[in-house]
Amino acid sequence: MRVSILSAVSLPIILAMPMLAQAKSVITKTAITKTPMASEVLCDAENITPIYQIQGTGSTSPFVTAQSNESVKEVTTTGVVTARAERLYKGFFIQDPLGDGSPLTSDGIFVHWGASAPAEIVPGMEICVTGKVQEYSGFTQINLEPQQKYKLGNPVGEIAATPLQVKEGQSLAQALERFEGMKLVLTAESDMTVTRSFSLDYDSYRNNMVLSHQAPLMKATQVYAPLSAEAIALNKANISNQLVVESDYKADHGKVPYFPSFNAENGYIRIGDTLTNIEGVIGYSYDKYRFMPINEISASDFVRNQDRSAAPAIANQGDLRVASFNVLNFFNSPFGGDANPLGHNRGAKIESEMLLQRTKMVNAMAAMNADIIGLMEVENNGFGELSAIQNLVTALNDKQPTELAYQFVEVTDNNGLVGSDAIAVGILYRPAVVTLDGLAKVIATPEQHVKEGVVSRIKDGVKELNPAYKKYQRHSLMQGFKVNDQKLTIVVNHFKSKGSGCLEDWLSFNEDSEPEDLQGKCNAFRVSATKVIGESIIDLDGDVLVIGDLNAYGKEDPLAVLTDYDANSSERVISTASHTRLNGLEHEAQGLVIDKGFGLINLNTQAHGPETYSYSYRGELGNLDHALGNLSLAARLVAIEDWHINAVESSLFEYSSKYTGELAKSDNVYSSSDHDPVLIALSYPEAQASNVAVIKDKAAGASLSFLGLLLLSALGFGRKSRRLTV
Repeated sequence: MRVSILSAVSLPIILAMPMLAQAKSVITKTAITKTPMASEVLCDAENITPIYQIQGTGSTSPFVTAQSNESVKEVTTTGVVTARAERLYKGFFIQDPLGDGSPLTSDGIFVHWGASAPAEIVPGMEICVTGKVQEYSGFTQINLEPQQKYKLGNPVGEIAATPLQVKEGQSLAQALERFEGMKLVLTAESDMTVTRSFSLDYDSYRNNMVLSHQAPLMKATQVYAPLSAEAIALNKANISNQLVVESDYKADHGKVPYFPSFNAENGYIRIGDTLTNIEGVIGYSYDKYRFMPINEISASDFVRNQDRSAAPAIANQGDLRVASFNVLNFFNSPFGGDANPLGHNRGAKIESEMLLQRTKMVNAMAAMNADIIGLMEVENNGFGELSAIQNLVTALNDKQPTELAYQFVEVTDNNGLVGSDAIAVGILYRPAVVTLDGLAKVIATPEQHVKEGVVSRIKDGVKELNPAYKKYQRHSLMQGFKVNDQKLTIVVNHFKSKGSGCLEDWLSFNEDSEPEDLQGKCNAFRVSATKVIGESIIDLDGDVLVIGDLNAYGKEDPLAVLTDYDANSSERVISTASHTRLNGLEHEAQGLVIDKGFGLINLNTQAHGPETYSYSYRGELGNLDHALGNLSLAARLVAIEDWHINAVESSLFEYSSKYTGELAKSDNVYSSSDHDPVLIALSYPEAQASNVAVIKDKAAGASLSFLGLLLLSALGFGRKSRRLTV
């Protein structure tokens, strides 16, 4: 049988093969090696170019010229429609049902129509098309937009999806290039895990999620020193190990188009879940491969590799538990609370959202069962009856037995404010378990003030003068406690964020880009704060625990300075920021080089290694929330846990309803913030003075291993035997 052609151009379509009429068994790329012949087409075909030849074995089509990113002449090819793309790509996908059997070429391709294709072009239809081959921002396609030359054949049934497989030694990006334009299915063997849960993609400004092969991505500077060969290699590997799951139509607020049962209670998506049974086609845009689903899935299609837990595993371990919790801008001033210094509201916009936020936080804190809680991002509106911290404590105590009620540490100077920002750090404690040892101390952190035009740089041979900079950091809060007559000092911190730039970023030409060392903007400014904190604790007696959101990952400069940095053995030069002021006075006009770290021990790293996390950003996990102790404190460590209730969850479950539409909210603990709380279990039995002296003598020596410290603690304090939870 033959059909007429369009515009006197031969437009072939492959004949329906018997295999397509059979049950939909999966077609693998190596199962069939037969090449279609001219006698098997539905329209005249003197010059059929199979899809796999158009795709070729490289990253771009061999038909495309480097100068124009398109072929000189039109090509004619055939296939079966696998998916329509109405919005994401504006066209449709076709696939050769036989292929060439080569793992180096793709059997599918996208056909660009320019708008919605005719309604008759649906999955399962044979079609032949003629147009120029294009590389559109790295995406190989046949462009039909100018003349729209096509001819439909017979409905032959939908092609079965090919399981995605990434071969040994192959990156995900390399594998996806060989499947570009094809219809795929993700199976358990595909080993594709969620590395960013369903949330806003700032590149495409759409809600979507990101998968990676084998495991979620870890931030390079969480596990390796900045600019080290290992960090550079991991960052490069992370870029090549991302597949965006992107719906054709832009998702409505609060909905996952391919997961209709998405909900906060039992239809959730967590980072680390393996996704199975979802079918889709592979496209490419915004420098990333994209998987456009064409079927729907349910919660049973997610393999929960690390499922939700109702409480931390260590909630009842140790004699004392300390927690660090960033509470995502808890504000009450718009709802009758006292005002903050800036008059800003960074939190809930309506009272019902604030009440939901508070309930979720309180439920999480109650489950943690911590005796001391360091808070970040509480509204900085004092400690009166109408303050945010009093509002939170009142609600928290409603869920506590009277004997385990909480109180807050109060700051009496500066009108009861902790610094001048709209948010501040705070400390809650149980008076029945610990007692205050002296007054709280606010540790002021440096500010950076640079007048316009006092610093210059040379860009493209032209001298440029700096813009003005006024940068601030939130102050830290230090409080001493007595625990069974033993002294513990807690320092709670919230350093400058990585978002907006400081003078050093301008000088490095990074004011509009990510710094090369991957530490984010204002890194030297955070080092300035680190230096002040280290100098504030260096002469303290007893145990010292530094906690909080340091806005720095595990191997970045601020952590190095607080822990084991040594300029003599490091390839990196770490400096503070220039043009800083402290308490209104000039502090460091020029950045100072750091020679030695302050010797604290990263408790999480000692217990679990460097691959720990409390936060997710753009598909990468890492720890911004830390617990650092001096030697005597580290000797008391029983266990430490990042309770993964927030970082791995979808932000759509948070309290804000701005972008969540009709999605039902839950008062459960999950997505109570965007940071995971960190819980530290410590051993504080009733100690004898002689035992304390032994510990201090031991701590005065060289740095001890973590296991050595645990042994020292067991011997010196007669601590009860406890299992270290890893």
